[in-house]
Amino acid sequence: MPDRSEDDSRKLLRRLRDSLAEPGHGQERLNRITSLIADSMHTEVCSIYLFRDEETLELCATEGLRPESVHKTRLRLGEGLVGRVARSAIPVNTANAPSEKGFRFMPETGEEIYSSFLGVPIQRVGEKLGVLVVQSRAARQYSDDEVYALEVVAMVLAEMTELGAFNGEGEGEALGALHKQPVMIRGGTGQEGSAEGQVWLHEPRVVITNPVSDDAEAELVRIRAAVGELRVSVDDLLAAQSLDKDQKQVLEAYRMFAHSRGWLRRMEEDIQAGLSAEAAVEKEQSATRARLSQVPDAYLRDRLHDLDDLSNRLLRILTGQGRDTGAELPENPVLVARNIGPAELLEYGRKLRGVVLSEGSVGSHAAIVARALAIPLVIHAEGITIEALNGDHILVDGDQGFVHLRPEESVATAFRDKIAMQTQAQQRYAGLRDKPALSQDGRLISLQMNAGLMADLPSLEGSGADGVGLFRTELQFLIRNKMPKRDELARLYARVMDAANGRRVAFRTLDIGSDKVLPYMKPQDEPNPAMGWRAIRVGLDKPGVLRMQAQALIRAAAGRPLSIMFPFIAEYAEYLDARAHVLRQVDREAALGHAIPAQLEIGAMLETPSLAFAPRAFFEAADFISIGGNDLKQFFFAADRENERVRRRYDTLNASFLDLIRHIVARCAETGTTLSFCGEDAGRPVEAVVLAAMGLQNLSMRPASIGPVKSLIRRSDLGALHRIIDAECAKGVETVRPAVMDFLAKQS
Repeated sequence: MPDRSEDDSRKLLRRLRDSLAEPGHGQERLNRITSLIADSMHTEVCSIYLFRDEETLELCATEGLRPESVHKTRLRLGEGLVGRVARSAIPVNTANAPSEKGFRFMPETGEEIYSSFLGVPIQRVGEKLGVLVVQSRAARQYSDDEVYALEVVAMVLAEMTELGAFNGEGEGEALGALHKQPVMIRGGTGQEGSAEGQVWLHEPRVVITNPVSDDAEAELVRIRAAVGELRVSVDDLLAAQSLDKDQKQVLEAYRMFAHSRGWLRRMEEDIQAGLSAEAAVEKEQSATRARLSQVPDAYLRDRLHDLDDLSNRLLRILTGQGRDTGAELPENPVLVARNIGPAELLEYGRKLRGVVLSEGSVGSHAAIVARALAIPLVIHAEGITIEALNGDHILVDGDQGFVHLRPEESVATAFRDKIAMQTQAQQRYAGLRDKPALSQDGRLISLQMNAGLMADLPSLEGSGADGVGLFRTELQFLIRNKMPKRDELARLYARVMDAANGRRVAFRTLDIGSDKVLPYMKPQDEPNPAMGWRAIRVGLDKPGVLRMQAQALIRAAAGRPLSIMFPFIAEYAEYLDARAHVLRQVDREAALGHAIPAQLEIGAMLETPSLAFAPRAFFEAADFISIGGNDLKQFFFAADRENERVRRRYDTLNASFLDLIRHIVARCAETGTTLSFCGEDAGRPVEAVVLAAMGLQNLSMRPASIGPVKSLIRRSDLGALHRIIDAECAKGVETVRPAVMDFLAKQS
């Protein structure tokens, strides 16, 4: 960049800093800034538009447009050229604004006499704050130097906004105080339950108090030293002896970014223009986010996370605001993060009251661990990491997928009432712990729990579960950085059986792929991973792990009964192949003189509609079948359970889906094959009682659901409910839910 523009930028930033340092409320400061920028850039107009809510921009200050339009002119996100800049986070620079596609004329501003338009986003690391605009009568394109200068100014405005420089009180003020207003964020349910507590940020926000620098040379020395330290730390990670080939490939890409000359050069240019080292890092981070978010290639978009991580690490080096700040977890911590791995979440453990993720998915590793720990989890809570500060009061509604940040007292009171009612209900359910799930018409239903960690097993006694209907073995693979050894797994599985104290435990073999990718497994770039190379398909194509798991389970049983089931069986041949692998390992262990199970059950998860129509021989061969309700429902309705738009669109009590359940129950009854249902619906009392009425005698669910499900079963006449379901289906209704709810309302 030419020296002239560097000098001009530095002069403008110094004038801006001095103006911000002068006394006055938020509106006065914004008015001074627009006048200062217009004067420095020799334009007739400078305007600042700020977000009033997620979808609305408001003209908050202007030099050159009609003063009466301030706080009156508003645009929707994407509306007009200003809305376009706000949506895309990309500058708009035009010599003839009225001719631009999407231009919106706002007569109250008097802007019709201005032809040229330059708008740049005011943003801070993904947080869209507003748009900074300059306009001139003359029809001219603004130079690259002018665009750059305005972007630098917008960066400083973003930092000062974060620090509250433009906060105001009352009508007509520029902004309400950031991070002080109540916020409600709608996300998705990752794990049901409710929690109240204080925010604990997994990655605390770095606060920049010095966006403008007087000494460019000193800042250049700082940024170069910090980047050098960052590069050394990445190189040290790569030198670790424990890394496998795939991990090294990931870190090599990480190192490539850290050693990028272009990345450092752009930050150096920002510093030469007048920014501090920290502000230069954030400016480049925000610009890269904006660029990559527009890229259609999913792989390149994923690299955004690598660049974010590098930038955040660099900021911590520069500011000393590392993750280990010495602060202690609050009394009732609610973890807030963009995303988090299973091992990291397990480190926090049961100390957490809840977890809120701005990303995540219902089948993610974090969701699996949250369920195992019975921690309420909200996913897809967009903006939570930007809005929340450590210590903020937070309410987590995992049932509805809502998060209330800094709630008003009336909201908090209503929420506490809800938690109190849930607690009272759980106390009532505790009284049913030792009672059977016996319906009014004498049907006994076995209620079992899902598990995946040793931490789950104490719930076996406390919940009153009859056993473990699903033990997810993949969690022990997901929380490690390398493949666990056979003897490690054998010891773990033995402890699980010991903790079960004679109750049946159904071990599901490794269910990986789709949304569960091992840290040491090369990701498969598949267009539809849920229907791709996953679960038993991986096990049969790469049988080493399947054999190793079978050996570990046989040794863990040590002569006790053993139940094994295979995930995602789609056809009879797959079951036979997988079963043969296990039986060969039984013969091998016997030949080695090891104890073999006193009784061996080998079953299958029925998660694809195809298996419901398998030959009778399959149902005769399988020792037991467990319906995997989550996957079966998503494939039956062709509704991706990771997609919030469609996952709740279809009802489990849809007559067509119940016909499929009826068909499976009948086929298992013909061959005397034990049948169970495992999935979210098994833990929802209304759905569970319908499944029981349909003939399912075994239901497996999270421990906290056993009490509510047992309570409703004990109050219900399952035979009468079955007759009502059949009658409704005969009428041709789409869903039996209304009739079921009416019936249950009349039960004692």
